[in-house]
Amino acid sequence: MKVRFWGTRGSLPVAQRADAALAKIARALVAADGRRFASEAAAAAFARRELDFATYGSFGGATSCVEIEASEEAFVVCDMGSGLREFGLSALRRCAEGHPRVYHFFLSHMHWDHIMGFPYFRPAFETGATIVIHAGHADAEAALRRQQEEISFPVSFDELKARIQFVVHRPEEAFEAAGLEVSLVPQSHAHGSFGWRFDRPGKAVVYSTDAEHAPERMDDEVDFQDFFAGADLVIKDTMYSLGDTASLKLDLGHSSNLVGVDLCHAAGVKRLALFHHEPAYSDDDIQRMYDDTRRYEESVRGERPPLEVVCAYDGLEIEI
Repeated sequence: MKVRFWGTRGSLPVAQRADAALAKIARALVAADGRRFASEAAAAAFARRELDFATYGSFGGATSCVEIEASEEAFVVCDMGSGLREFGLSALRRCAEGHPRVYHFFLSHMHWDHIMGFPYFRPAFETGATIVIHAGHADAEAALRRQQEEISFPVSFDELKARIQFVVHRPEEAFEAAGLEVSLVPQSHAHGSFGWRFDRPGKAVVYSTDAEHAPERMDDEVDFQDFFAGADLVIKDTMYSLGDTASLKLDLGHSSNLVGVDLCHAAGVKRLALFHHEPAYSDDDIQRMYDDTRRYEESVRGERPPLEVVCAYDGLEIEI
């Protein structure tokens, strides 16, 4: 299995400002301290070796869209945020090389940042493509149709050429799709959201975003520990630091980096991907949260196996 992150921000897309890019360049020049490089490749190698990711890279600005490459028979994608546009272009190139034009989408919920990419999903305009949209919400089709009404978008849902099917699932019923065993769990969020688990022999990936896990109610999280149990990778909504969650962001439907670590430790998860980054956070802010999360994981690990913590960014690929 391979996981590709096409969009990792929460709430709304963001773009890098010119002054932020300039600050990165200035910081890199100071760190270089007069060094000369024979090529761009040599300079890039120095940057990766000597600078933190927030300086030489970016966590990106597209909203939630994650591809799970686990089957040769279909594409598997979690959510349709603005990152879906780039995934669609990549999928078209792969289809030109022979990949079946079959797409299985798994929607966490219908908030705009998680469906806004669908009107720009090029394969939906292709005759011969098949799109299966899996959801825990009975109103998923209504939500996608509504955002393409004339007042909001120039191309109506009915003008799309692909064959589109909606399938609504219940949390207590696991099912098979695209060669995977799939299950879902309800989560605490406005209008409700659902986490998804994808299993194949010896491998498991969990996608759990837009879920609030309040620190004072962690004793009630046994269902999530069971859902996460033994997963190779949990992609987790860690939108806020614990301080923000406890003070400014209560009851907004998101959770913290440290709660994510606690849940994954309790469930015996191998790797946690911090995800759904706050749009107001700069790359430096996200880097600090990432560093804090790794230190916290080390401090609370005890006798348990290490939990690898990664910070998701647009373009990241993880082998499972």
